[in-house]
Amino acid sequence: MNILIRTLSKPQGTCWQVRLDQHAVSFRSEAEARAFVTTLEARLRAPHVFPAEQRAAG
Repeated sequence: MNILIRTLSKPQGTCWQVRLDQHAVSFRSEAEARAFVTTLEARLRAPHVFPAEQRAAG
């Protein structure tokens, strides 16, 4: 997954956008955008355990 943080100029003022491949999420500040990315990356790196029935079928 490609994650990109960038600024956007809008008529209402500047906002920050986090792009996740083809999806975009906008934030009011750079701090909010960076906090979102930090949480997202931590969740992506976290170990994931699947229920036993899914492991047996997969």
